Amino acid sequence: MKIESEIEKVSSFQHLEMLANQVVEGFISGMHKSPFHGFSAEFAEHKVYNAGESTKHIDWKLFAKTDRLYTKRFEEETNLRCHLIVDNSSSMHYPELKSNQPFYEKKIGFAVLASAVLMNILKKQRDAVGLSVFSDSYEYYAPEKGSDRHHRMLLNKLEQLLVQPTVKKTTDTITYLHQIAEKMHRRSMIILFTDMFQSEDDEKLFNALQHLKHNKHKVVLFHVVDNGTELKFDFDNTPRKFIDLESGEEVSIFADNVKVEYEKRAEAYFKKLALTCAKNQIKYVPVNLGDNFEKILTTYLVEKQNFG
Repeated sequence: MKIESEIEKVSSFQHLEMLANQVVEGFISGMHKSPFHGFSAEFAEHKVYNAGESTKHIDWKLFAKTDRLYTKRFEEETNLRCHLIVDNSSSMHYPELKSNQPFYEKKIGFAVLASAVLMNILKKQRDAVGLSVFSDSYEYYAPEKGSDRHHRMLLNKLEQLLVQPTVKKTTDTITYLHQIAEKMHRRSMIILFTDMFQSEDDEKLFNALQHLKHNKHKVVLFHVVDNGTELKFDFDNTPRKFIDLESGEEVSIFADNVKVEYEKRAEAYFKKLALTCAKNQIKYVPVNLGDNFEKILTTYLVEKQNFG
């Protein structure tokens, strides 16, 4: 049984890696036809060999296939340090998926695949990546590194977030964002995936986000939500029981009775969040479940160019 579970884990892990690679490859090929075509050069793994250059890094396997000389590209130093932060609280495990739905149509699944996609690009560009996972505890921390072994270790951790049993976990965003900020000593791009559902004081939350920017870090906040139900409260008007995934608190209501007030409050909160991030020079990017990953990748590329 133990061997079977290990095989299942490996095949699942390869599935995540393969899926992330497909997303990136599709995006790169699409860049040639978009305003971002200039970025595609960053992904070149080879360059044409020029007479007089050292033959040390010629890719002879590629020569055998193409009958042309290419050299492998190597960079002496890491260009970028990137730290990914994933909110793993119970509210991120919404909505409950039907058996035929892909894992990335749940908020945590979307965050996991988006993280794997960014890791794929960082690996191609030989940049260093780290990972933090938090909920009601600081569940995981790995500093920024660029090795294949490190990359696979992080992918394995992301996989675990998809298969762990559902338990009630609150969101202690403030505490753990401060702790993560304290660990970030060298200037980095910090990318946070969260639904920003928390009961704490808004001002304290914004102070924690601001703390992430110390040491001149660049911070990108991907706000992952299901627009239909979480922003627009799009439910039919049959009586429903709504359950708080983090506290377990229940309330039975007709959706139409609260829809207008809910939408007004949700929109006001999202606007306040966007304005506060803008004021603090934090890149705020709302992401709707069901969107493709182009917004994630485009944001990353633009912010990397501005990182300087």
